[in-house]
Amino acid sequence: MVQSTAGNPLMSDEAAETAASAAPAAAGAAFVGRPRPRARGLAHGLVDDLGEKIRSQSLRPGDKLPTESAIMQAYGVSRTVVREALSKLQAGGLVETLHGVGTFVLQPRPGGVFRLDPGEIAASVDVLAVLELRISLETESAGLAASRRTDEQLVAMRQALDDFEHNVTVAGDTVAPDFRFHLQIAQSTGNPYFADIMRHLGTTIIPRTRISAIRTHEGGGAPYLSRVNREHEEIYAAIARRDPESARAAMRIHLTNSRERLRMAQEAAQQKAKAEASVGMPAAAGTASSDNSPSR
Repeated sequence: MVQSTAGNPLMSDEAAETAASAAPAAAGAAFVGRPRPRARGLAHGLVDDLGEKIRSQSLRPGDKLPTESAIMQAYGVSRTVVREALSKLQAGGLVETLHGVGTFVLQPRPGGVFRLDPGEIAASVDVLAVLELRISLETESAGLAASRRTDEQLVAMRQALDDFEHNVTVAGDTVAPDFRFHLQIAQSTGNPYFADIMRHLGTTIIPRTRISAIRTHEGGGAPYLSRVNREHEEIYAAIARRDPESARAAMRIHLTNSRERLRMAQEAAQQKAKAEASVGMPAAAGTASSDNSPSR
């Protein structure tokens, strides 16, 4: 049961009473609508609070988070804030959302978000810009593909995903089948301009082709790549059952996770560069090792 949120500036007393009566029993005593007020905004406060519950094992690996509506009631925030916070938690590798099923807590991974070297900040800025374009372009592309794809095009998507999965197993190239999957979705829209843009961008749309920390990680990143392919499978399943809204949602989750991981790594690299500059240390321009990589 959700505890009292008295004194929490993110909620009114009325919202707190509503939360206490409306929160689902499945959430358990661990789910308390008590985010700390942060100058960074409501979403960051929600991320901090849920993240602390996960790290302290109040929410354990495998636990299912309450619904978006329940979180909105418990914390007195909008659906947009909840979705932004869940996206950041996914990007940090703390939770995983299965569209139509729910959001689940993941097993903590040592090191958290992958580490970007300060020398790669410039490259990351460009990759982030491409990801923003892709979120806009490919979210709609997935929805149209779900409505318009042919059986033959669906088979081609399936083959790309099977090749990706096989190459993860044998430590082979996953960039080519990754790109083929996204290009096939663009082709399945029936609008040639979607595919033309994808071909123009080429495989450089895949972040791990542009940033050495991610390329270094891929050699030992089977768990990360398997997680990426699970996101692909969510997109594929929605397109296969001709569900445009679910396809859009799955694609947005897939690409937003990548953007958020890279953004957080970029911020950490910038802070590192400033710290090194303040003590007279040159920022390294080499390749950093990585514990977790961003998905695409």
